[in-house]
Amino acid sequence: MSRAIEKVSLLEGRREWGIFWGIVLLLFSLHLAWEYRGYREFVTKPFFYTWGEVIKSIPKSSTRGKYRILKVRSDGGLVFYTRSYRKASLQGKRVRLQLFPSERIGFVDYLKGPYIPSRLKAVREDTDTLKQRLSAAITRQHSDPEAAAFYRAIFLAEALPPAQRHQVAELGISHLVALSGFHLGILWGGIFLVLLPLYRFFQARLFPWRYDLIDLGTLSLLLLAGYLWLTGMPPSLLRSYVMLLLGWGAVLLGIELVSFPFLAFAGAVLAVIQPALLLSLGFWLSMTGVFFIFLLLKYFGELPVWSVTTAVIPVGIFWLMQPVTHALFPQLSLWQFASPLLSLLFIPFYPLALLLHLLGMGGVLDGILAWLWSFPGEGMGEKMLPVWALGIYALLALAAIRYRFLFYVLFLFSGASILWLYLS
Repeated sequence: MSRAIEKVSLLEGRREWGIFWGIVLLLFSLHLAWEYRGYREFVTKPFFYTWGEVIKSIPKSSTRGKYRILKVRSDGGLVFYTRSYRKASLQGKRVRLQLFPSERIGFVDYLKGPYIPSRLKAVREDTDTLKQRLSAAITRQHSDPEAAAFYRAIFLAEALPPAQRHQVAELGISHLVALSGFHLGILWGGIFLVLLPLYRFFQARLFPWRYDLIDLGTLSLLLLAGYLWLTGMPPSLLRSYVMLLLGWGAVLLGIELVSFPFLAFAGAVLAVIQPALLLSLGFWLSMTGVFFIFLLLKYFGELPVWSVTTAVIPVGIFWLMQPVTHALFPQLSLWQFASPLLSLLFIPFYPLALLLHLLGMGGVLDGILAWLWSFPGEGMGEKMLPVWALGIYALLALAAIRYRFLFYVLFLFSGASILWLYLS
C-alpha cells in the first residue's frame, strides 16, 4: 500500500522560529544601519549631480502656474520626487539633475522616496536601450494612444497617463496593470508549457535522469530575471520575483508552500533584502492578497481545481480585499464588481497579447480595449471605511486562520462594509 509523500514544514517548533527571527532581526538591523549611513552622507551634501530616468510625470497646478511632479530613479538606485516647470512630459526620458538635499529630509522619507528640490540640467531620450526600442515597437503597432500606453504598462512597467489610471481604477483592474506576481505567474506558466514538449523530446533520448521541474524551472527563472532587468526592476515585480524564487525552492525541497508560516518567512526575507518595503503600501497589499489566497485554499482547497481557479480565487480575493481597498482608497464605482471576471479573462489575454506583439499584430485587440474603456463613467463619488473597522477586519482575518466560523464572519463583514459604502 503506497503512502502519499507529506510536505514538511518550513521550521519546526518555537526554538527554530526563535532562532530564525533572531537572525532576521540582526540582518535587518545591519541593513538598516547601512541605509542610515548612506542617508547621512546624502543629506549632508550641499548638492550633487546625477543622471536618472523619469518614471512618472504628473501634471499639477498652483498659484505660480502649471508644473509637473517627476518620479525619478537615479543611476545610483535612489527613487525620489522633484519638480519641473517644463510643459512637456519628461516621462521615459533620461535627465541630468542637480539635487539639493537637506537635513529636513527624514530617514523614513529617504527610504520611502523623498521629495528633493532640483535644477534640470539636461534631457536626453535614449532610444538605443532595449527597453526604449521595445517601447517604440509597441507604440508603432497601435493607432490608439491609450492602447499603446496600456500595453507598455503591462509589458514594460511604464506608468499610465493620469486619466487612464483613473479609468483603470474605476474598473477595479489596477492590479492587472501594475506588474506583479500575477504577471510573473502567467509568464512562468507560459514559458514552462512552451518548452516542456521540446524538453521531454530530448530528455527521453539524451538525459532521462534529469527532472523537468529543476531544469525548466531554472531556465524560466533566468529568463524572468532578464525580464526583471529589462523593466527596470520595479519594486512590485522585484518582490514578486523573490517570492517566486523562494516558492520554487520550497517546492524542490518538499516544503509546504501554501502555508502562513511560509508567507511570514517570505515577508521577513524580503524585509531583510529591502527594508524600505515595510514602508510600502504596495508591499502590504501584495502580502494581504497572498494571505487571503492561502485562507481561501485552506477552507476551499478540497474543491475541484477548476472551480477553485475560475471562481473561488478570483471572486474570493475580490470580496475579501474590499474592506482593505476601501479603507485606503476612497474611489467608488459599480464597475469594480467586474474585476473578478476581468482578472480571469486576463490570464489568457496576457500571453495572447504578448504573442500578437511579437508577431507585429499588437493592434488586433485594440477595439476590445476601446470598448472596455468606454464603460467607466464619473463613478459614485468617494467614501472610505473607518480605520477602526479595518483594524477589526484585520484581527478577524488573523483569527480565521484557526477558527473556520470566523472565516465566514469575515465574508459577512466584507459584505456589510460593501453595503455601507455603496448604499449609505
